[in-house]
Amino acid sequence: MISKRSLPLLIAASLSLAACSNKNLEPEMYTGFLHDYSVLKEHQSPSGQKTLSWVSPALARAHYTKAYLAPSQFYPSAKPTQRIPMSTLAGVTDYYDAALRAELGKVMKLVDRPGPDTLTVRPAITQIATSTQGLRFYEWLPVTLVAAGVSTATGIRDQDSEVSTEVSFEDGSTGEVVAEVVRKGTGVPLENDKQVLTADDVKVVLDGWASDLGKSYVAIRK
Repeated sequence: MISKRSLPLLIAASLSLAACSNKNLEPEMYTGFLHDYSVLKEHQSPSGQKTLSWVSPALARAHYTKAYLAPSQFYPSAKPTQRIPMSTLAGVTDYYDAALRAELGKVMKLVDRPGPDTLTVRPAITQIATSTQGLRFYEWLPVTLVAAGVSTATGIRDQDSEVSTEVSFEDGSTGEVVAEVVRKGTGVPLENDKQVLTADDVKVVLDGWASDLGKSYVAIRK
């Protein structure tokens, strides 16, 4: 039986779980980077992950033979913190660019400027953050729930490394938006709320996004 003294802690742990378990793509996450969020629909990426995306029929009709990859950016602009320093921010955008070049280069010729027959790809990192992991199923047991709440309150519980992106695809000649994508992913878990987040912690997410973009373009053109 849980004592009255433990009840507030149990409630706090339950609220923490509710906040941390809701890690889906939500409209309040939209940043304004994309042209029109109202057209986005939920789809499954080639790797089986949930994505919000929209593709204009113009993309399938067009004969894009080249791609211009604009340098990725943080949107809104990100400020370094003690846990997410400038070296991490720079490392994330550098690696994202490299991953996109590698995957898009497999299916299109990459060029250094927009132009005719060119698809312009504009990627943005819209979130990079850490959050306390949600409780596992067995931690819902009354006794363990209190212990889990203690570890959450003291900062020793594992942390998720989270990163989000929005990508706009535009006609290289007219600037017309022909596709939009919003993604969110969770990288390598951090040991506690003191561990510094590095670019290595989210590289697997960035690689997955880049791979999905390349495969999705191939599927659209079939």
